[in-house]
Amino acid sequence: MPAAFSGNRLRLLLCLSLSFSLSGGSPAEHMMATQTVNQQTQGSPSDHLTLGHNISTPGPDLATKVFKQASGGNVSDATFVEYEVLLPGVSGTSVEKNITLDRGTRIELSCRLDNKYSHLKSLQVTWKRGNETVRHINKTETSWSIQLRISDNSKLGSYSCTVKGEEEISAIFHLQVPKIEGKEKPIVSYEGDTAVMICKSFGYTPIAWTWYMTNGSEQIAINDTLLANKYVIHRISANVTHMKILKLTKEDNGVYWCEAAFELGKSKGKLKLKVLSFMVPLKPFLAIVAEVVILVTIIFLYEMYSKKKEKSAEAEKEFDQIEQLKSEESNGLENSSARHRKI
Repeated sequence: MPAAFSGNRLRLLLCLSLSFSLSGGSPAEHMMATQTVNQQTQGSPSDHLTLGHNISTPGPDLATKVFKQASGGNVSDATFVEYEVLLPGVSGTSVEKNITLDRGTRIELSCRLDNKYSHLKSLQVTWKRGNETVRHINKTETSWSIQLRISDNSKLGSYSCTVKGEEEISAIFHLQVPKIEGKEKPIVSYEGDTAVMICKSFGYTPIAWTWYMTNGSEQIAINDTLLANKYVIHRISANVTHMKILKLTKEDNGVYWCEAAFELGKSKGKLKLKVLSFMVPLKPFLAIVAEVVILVTIIFLYEMYSKKKEKSAEAEKEFDQIEQLKSEESNGLENSSARHRKI
């Protein structure tokens, strides 16, 4: 019996050795692996769903996030950026916050009631995107949030947080791609000159830039390769582009658009071009010249009229003097004849 038991024991050891050699590990490694698994499975499920937040209703996104973190995924997939708005506590008011995103990320939107309103009870909190209700997380008794994974522009838009109690207050988060700075005032140039248009994206780097010109109600993409004698497009830096329009004509008048493509969508900037003829700057000068000519003509005519009037007055004066002399002479002759008669 001892010999049989020894044989069975020897065969068992040989089988174990063979299984270890086929699995490519040692007994110690298998024992360590078993110990590690046991350690990872210890604890309650809530211990594995909490990441430093007081979460009363953890959602599926949070569970996925924890799983990726445990499985060695990207840090960006396992973390989120928090944006918080402090609710004013005044009924009928709404706080708005713009959030600019140029690439996929995980974000947490939070609305928090001021501590001086912490005594309010039976608060009803609703998160919505448009008419769609979004499930939220109760972080504290006066703070509520939603967690979003923004992977494309379908998750962009406006999210509202409404708190109802004795009063109703709300906050709105606007998720949007970066805005492009165009130019409000039109760019003015002259026929035959070159116009330069510049677009900028502050703080964000677009994947690509595209220029468009407006033709009626359509926007036509400008291909500077096919129209090299008319358009020259350069990307000065990662977030700045400019376009030159050569040999301007009246047909180049109109509206132009620069479009920046980001990971989450596209954004456009608007520019206007006004092309003037060379006669346009001469018009004020010609108007002044015309006014001067008219004024000189009026002065000249007035002078001529004045001189003519003076000559007429002098002639009339001379005529009066002659008539007076004739009258005096005739009176003198009559007096002399009367004297001769008396004598």
